[in-house]
Amino acid sequence: MQDVLKTVISQYGNSPIILAIIRSMDRAIDPRPDWDNFWNMVWNVDTAQGFGLDIWGRIVVIGRGLRIPAPEDWLGFDPAWSPFGEAPFWNGVIAEGIVLLTDDAYRKLILIKAAANISGTNAPALNSLLCRLFEGRGIIFVNDYLNMTMRYVFLFDLTPAEISILQYSGTMPRPAGVLINGFAAAPPFLGFAGMTEAGTFGNAPFVSPTAFFTIS
Repeated sequence: MQDVLKTVISQYGNSPIILAIIRSMDRAIDPRPDWDNFWNMVWNVDTAQGFGLDIWGRIVVIGRGLRIPAPEDWLGFDPAWSPFGEAPFWNGVIAEGIVLLTDDAYRKLILIKAAANISGTNAPALNSLLCRLFEGRGIIFVNDYLNMTMRYVFLFDLTPAEISILQYSGTMPRPAGVLINGFAAAPPFLGFAGMTEAGTFGNAPFVSPTAFFTIS
């Protein structure tokens, strides 16, 4: 400890026994490594792990468990589904399950929830928020269609955990009554002349239907 004798009140400042005990404890205990561990494992949200992130989750009121629809196979035309004879029609029931997020995914959810608690919900504020949350990942912007709908556009691939957080956590800020969806795909993809990230026939694929998703 530093200047440990300054912590002794004047009443015991001349007590040889008390001072001897304090000096002995000072030689035996160095709390600085524990402070460093506390900072890295708990207090700094960018490096916190395990129980430290659980504490941050309680502070911003968001749990580690994320409720998402359980994967099921239905008849359909999307490549992710199965054709006739291999899968049934959808029965109208959405099965759900709880997934416990990893530390990295949970950290992203905590940061989104913390930002949602204080962020504005107009397009410039949402643009700024997304750019901070996904800094260095690629181009991000918000489309406001001026008809009570908006779209978050990510021109890079999101991880499955990030898409699940956007889709099912309910933490993303939004203007009241506005429907929000998302688009995430790494260019180039097939498009028309003049589109910045578009490619031509034979040089770029179609955008996958899975690039479009709803945001809860």
